[in-house]
Amino acid sequence: MADRDLKASDVNRASLEKRPHEVAGMFNKVASRYDLTNEALTFGQVHIWRRGVVRALNLKPGERVLDVAAGTGGSTAALAETGAHVIACDLSEGMIEVGRQRHPELEFVQGDATDLPFPDAAFDAVTISFGLRNVQDTEKALQEMARVTKPGGRLLICEFSRPTWPVFNALYGFYLEEILTRVAKLLSSDDEAYDYLIESIREWHDQETLGKMIAQAGWGRVQYRNYTGGILALHRAVKQ
Repeated sequence: MADRDLKASDVNRASLEKRPHEVAGMFNKVASRYDLTNEALTFGQVHIWRRGVVRALNLKPGERVLDVAAGTGGSTAALAETGAHVIACDLSEGMIEVGRQRHPELEFVQGDATDLPFPDAAFDAVTISFGLRNVQDTEKALQEMARVTKPGGRLLICEFSRPTWPVFNALYGFYLEEILTRVAKLLSSDDEAYDYLIESIREWHDQETLGKMIAQAGWGRVQYRNYTGGILALHRAVKQ
């Protein structure tokens, strides 16, 4: 069989090596039903988590905000309701295409979190929700987000984490392995991508480890708050 170049559109799911073309290809495949599937898989909790992000950032009208790994723009739209000027940035062309159809009022820019297409100190705040664990080089992404943030600007990371209650942790493991997989097969446009979702959540850092990585990337005043028993955590920091 002849060799051929692998296009992003050929990729059903990414590996845990998180090569950018694999990640982009996987999200291209699931873009059309991504929001619907996430709504079902989180039992609507995604809206509560999103409101938590908005409150934690405490945005002011006119502030410039970058929403990294913004997907179809659901998180961006929630942030824009504060009156801030929010730019949605994502690696996946498919997600951006769907986002522009659903949110024509928003500005979308295609870009890699490890090489953001913005100048230094361009934003008052930068946020990323459920996207940092999909980036190939976490440290570089955190440094890039610091680069494009003004001194004194804020960082907010919303990401899956480690449940803090032993019994709840066991139940959550059962949910990931049994319930999530079955629901994804029913609702998702490509259920293989959700096999990666489970693996990436299990392999991701705990709250304390991620906090240390944020500090090492040049951010100060790092804090975090658990939501839903530690299923996810909001990490906050300030550009030094």
